[in-house]
Amino acid sequence: MSADSTHIHDILGVGIGPFGLGLAALSEPLDDVDAIFLDQRPEFRWHPGMMIEGSTIQVPFLADLVTMADPTSPYSFLNFLKERKRLYPFYIRESFYPLRAEFDEYCRWVAAQLDTLRWNRRVVSVTRDDGVYTALAEVVDDSGSILTTETYRARHLILGVGTQPVLPPVLQGLGGGAGDSPAAGPDGAAGLPAAGPLIHTADYLENRDALLDSGAITIIGSGQSAAEIYRDLVDDAEDRGVRLDWVTRSPRFFPMEYTKLTLEMTSPEYTDHFRALPDELRERVGREQRTLYKGISADLVDDIHDTLYRLSRGGRQLLTNLVSEAELETAEIDPISGEYLLGFRNTALDKTFTRRSGSVVAATGYKSQVPDFLSPLGDDIRLDSRGRLDVSRHYTINDEGTIHVLNGEEHTHGVTAPDLGFGPWRASVVLAAVTGREPYPIERTIAFQTFGVPADESDAVPDAAFALDDSKEMSHA
Repeated sequence: MSADSTHIHDILGVGIGPFGLGLAALSEPLDDVDAIFLDQRPEFRWHPGMMIEGSTIQVPFLADLVTMADPTSPYSFLNFLKERKRLYPFYIRESFYPLRAEFDEYCRWVAAQLDTLRWNRRVVSVTRDDGVYTALAEVVDDSGSILTTETYRARHLILGVGTQPVLPPVLQGLGGGAGDSPAAGPDGAAGLPAAGPLIHTADYLENRDALLDSGAITIIGSGQSAAEIYRDLVDDAEDRGVRLDWVTRSPRFFPMEYTKLTLEMTSPEYTDHFRALPDELRERVGREQRTLYKGISADLVDDIHDTLYRLSRGGRQLLTNLVSEAELETAEIDPISGEYLLGFRNTALDKTFTRRSGSVVAATGYKSQVPDFLSPLGDDIRLDSRGRLDVSRHYTINDEGTIHVLNGEEHTHGVTAPDLGFGPWRASVVLAAVTGREPYPIERTIAFQTFGVPADESDAVPDAAFALDDSKEMSHA
């Protein structure tokens, strides 16, 4: 379908991850919203490199694309199960947590029903004139080759580009990977053993066999992805005599904190509090909160220990090593063996050690970036002192409140940014700004606890104080 370059949409979304897809699904039934969403990929895919068999998402099924905004939506996960004739099996399963592969299937089921999505569109620039955004998009084939260009126009721009995988600086540019040519020796001769894969967790599954073929694997980092990969590899690694190291700079392999009062931090009240903190304090608090959403599910922690106990029966000495309090400081490739030489420092004892490894998996997270296609907008985009998007309380990055951000605001809004269950709440705020009404009622107070300094009884802040005007940002601090 070709684009009509003269038509002005209400919403132009760039990036169709779960949050962009959720906004598209919530926009679809609204008669007063004309929306279009673009993505450079050929279809919806959600973390395809981590679709490990049997893995589950870490939030309950209610945290789907739409339910927390509209429980009656036809695009709910429960409706997906009903249409797939799996609702009763899911009920009997008695687990709140959907399989990751089934959640991905659900998202693709939603995407297939929406005619507002345009795939294979790579946005290269966005300009603004007379209150209208104009996006130039390259139409690409599945290999990325440019076929033609299209122009899209809208009054509101939605950034749903999400976050990108991050490698530690010491690992960047090392090369090595499945299919690479053999490493050259000191005299330039080829034919020596090649370094195995050096990958981010995002690329795990396609490199799994090559990791095991490398003879020794080092997983660097902690969190759910690292734990899932470790659990997926450890049986095969022990069977094949492959050393498997899991190294983290954290003081322990910590579980995700998942108590109910802690979960209240994924609330509008806590976001108000976090958003109002001074910049330096917000940075520190954000770092300290990583255990809230970057830990490991308690069941998986126990399963890993049970697996190691089972593998070690009969006094068997395991090849695997779990090392905490170890920060990666140096990395290079041995020119003779092609192995990775990884230099670590024990942060508690301030002592260094080196490990050799045939391959490396970096479980080092993701971060948001300022998309290059925003460059033509210049100073219209608010940036903070670190060059990051300066996202307002109501998820906008320009003074007019017409450029909205989905999951690019962890540094300004805290733990709600990547939370799947909070996505529909944020989408409700965005749609309220676009329409000037609340198509989906916004629940403004959901927590039993008070964050920050409680107001004096005579100065209690009424519920109506939450305004959809970025010039009236609310503070509970």
